[in-house]
Amino acid sequence: MLNLTQRTAAAWRSVQRLAAGMATVSDAKIGATKVPMSLLEPNAYINYQRIEDNLAIVRERLKRPLTLSEKIVYGHLDDPVNQDIERGTSYLKLRPDRVACQDATAQMAILQFMSAGMDTAAVPTTVHCDHLIEAQVGGAKDLQRAININREVYDFLATATAKYGLGFWKPGSGIIHQIILENYAFPGGLMIGTDSHTPNAGGLGMVACGVGGADAVDVMADLAWELKCPKVIGVNLTGKISGWTSPKDVILKVAGILTVKGGTGAIVEYKGPGLQSLSCTGMATICNMGAEIGATTSLFPFNNRMADYLNATRRSEIAQYAQRFSHNLKADEGAEYDHEIEINLSELEPHINGPFTPDLATPLSKFKNAVEKNGWPAELKVALIGSCTNSSYEDMSRAASIAKQAKDHGLDTKSKFTVTPGSEQVRATIERDGQMAALENVGGVVLANACGPCIGQWDRRDVKKGEANSIITSYNRNFTGRNDANPATHAFVASPDVVTAMAFAGDLRFNPLTDSLTGADGKPFKFDDPSGNELPPRGYDPGQDTFQPPPADRASVLVAVDPKSDRLQFLKPFAPWDGKTPTDLPILIKAQGKCTTDHISAGGPWLKYRGHLENISQNCLIGAINAENGEANKIKNQITGEYGGVPQVAAHYRDHGIKWVVIGDHNYGEGSSREHAALEPRFLGGLAIITRSFARIHETNLKKQGMLALTFINPDDYEKVRPSDRVDILGLESFAPGKNMTLVAKHEDGTKDEIPLAHSFNEGQIAWFKAGSALNLVSHIAAYSLIFTFTYASS
Repeated sequence: MLNLTQRTAAAWRSVQRLAAGMATVSDAKIGATKVPMSLLEPNAYINYQRIEDNLAIVRERLKRPLTLSEKIVYGHLDDPVNQDIERGTSYLKLRPDRVACQDATAQMAILQFMSAGMDTAAVPTTVHCDHLIEAQVGGAKDLQRAININREVYDFLATATAKYGLGFWKPGSGIIHQIILENYAFPGGLMIGTDSHTPNAGGLGMVACGVGGADAVDVMADLAWELKCPKVIGVNLTGKISGWTSPKDVILKVAGILTVKGGTGAIVEYKGPGLQSLSCTGMATICNMGAEIGATTSLFPFNNRMADYLNATRRSEIAQYAQRFSHNLKADEGAEYDHEIEINLSELEPHINGPFTPDLATPLSKFKNAVEKNGWPAELKVALIGSCTNSSYEDMSRAASIAKQAKDHGLDTKSKFTVTPGSEQVRATIERDGQMAALENVGGVVLANACGPCIGQWDRRDVKKGEANSIITSYNRNFTGRNDANPATHAFVASPDVVTAMAFAGDLRFNPLTDSLTGADGKPFKFDDPSGNELPPRGYDPGQDTFQPPPADRASVLVAVDPKSDRLQFLKPFAPWDGKTPTDLPILIKAQGKCTTDHISAGGPWLKYRGHLENISQNCLIGAINAENGEANKIKNQITGEYGGVPQVAAHYRDHGIKWVVIGDHNYGEGSSREHAALEPRFLGGLAIITRSFARIHETNLKKQGMLALTFINPDDYEKVRPSDRVDILGLESFAPGKNMTLVAKHEDGTKDEIPLAHSFNEGQIAWFKAGSALNLVSHIAAYSLIFTFTYASS
């Protein structure tokens, strides 16, 4: 009989049903009630019965209390009877409830899905147009300009989603994570999304994980999603949040404790009596920025604040259903965690994190000293609030209360001040209720309902590139050049309350808790504590209808792709492994220090090429610092001896039939889920990325695209490799799980070092490498499975 990994899950289950029949889940218990996952998908139901049934099996096997994370994850196991379950070790096969894609990553995901030969997505899937709208002058004008500039991409996404049965959120709808929270997230669900801040949905008790597009394609094609069994970090919250302290300060504090890699391979699970003082959208803020500590995801147990939000967003049926299932929407008594953190919310003070990294956490009371000690530019050029992290009604209400106080004293902002609503629903509601006017009346510019400056879509003109300056945002990520492509911009992250207050001082050394400002009357005044409503008392105003459901007749829909386009390009399969031991490979670049996905595949102006692999590959590793000379995008071509840009040298090697490797430092590939950071080196002829350590999503993305992701067993061996080396990789001919390889670094002086390398490939992932990519394997298996199923049915 054929091995299970040799056919798609859909075809194999069909064969099993034909052969032996399949018992359906009993209508007893929780499954007797049918509740739609979303008002927009009335025929797709929440499957609490699967969780209940799976956990009955898992509990009998493990015989121990379970964390909430484990309940939801194990409740979505594809095969709970035979699945190996060991935290941090096992690779789980899971069945997510849904998939979400933002427009920049959706292009490549859909192109891959099209090449897989499917005609309908197997699970509910949505696409959200939020990344391609550049902030320049203000919401309406910026949106219209984006529609004009990106028309062919939007047409492609609109027609492709219609063709394959996906929901489509048009430009101006809002940011993917806010739309998900408002319409699709539900307690106990499992979702994957092609954006690293997908964990935002953990604010509604959902295990929501950022992934690369290839993972999304697998799930859309009815294959199980593979995830290394997460460890679980427990964060016990006590006390009560109040005053200037906000939910954002919880995750700013946690980021300082765990650092950008401390959550890698783990789910961060919040618990304790302090939960009751956090709003649902506040919990979403905490989960959203959990991406900055490398966590698989973050989540909260179901509680009354989630129920309030579900009721406010017209999903009371889900709230009631979750209440019935609440025994499985919280951790078991006595559940054990791999690591625990204690935070007393009553003692937590506001924090500001940065610059250049989201885990450099400084309490507000000590921030003035930090600014002066480190020589950070004290003048605050721009203050920016909103984004997917902090754009809720509550966030905007509290920021507006500060703006009103300042206006009452005759003040406008000293810094430039921008406001990004998270969704059309939030925008319409704060316009109706007056918060928008309060923010605009002090000089605020309301941007489009989109990512904007947070993702680098910011046409900033107030400083020159290279000019040292400071900005402060309520965003989540502040890597070098992230917001404005200026490596000299010192970007700091704080709550919307602190950001708004600082805009009136125009100085990073201002502490709104203790310092005074001078009003227009010449008298000093201090801000009162910010205040605002958690939910709109008059209910949400949905604003304009920006959702396109799939049409009833999809057969006649034609997907719009111009063969001459420089923004969209159909994909060609990568070549499979040639079966040979790699020898004498040049090192393309030895990357020194932090190398995020922004360094590997820059955003900003490059976002427009996310659907065209050849064009976007021209940004491959242009931000990485070359250990040889301390410069970016200047490396030596070992064939010609000349220096050039990284993409150009890589393409030269590829076009001359020479594979190459990259040497990387700690936590290589942290940041965004963008799979382009893996597709580009693969397209340019790379064979292996060898590092001290990887960020989770990027390591998986490399494997999916048929690249070797290898690590130094001894991280100090990174120092032994020289940028001018030629290398061999020994052991590939016997590639097997848990079996180490050897890097032979041959130096120019004739000496060499043999360096042991580890990997985390399992059998299935090794098959991806040998086939050339996971998608190659899926396509081959799908074709074979159709033949097998047809033959079986015919017989």
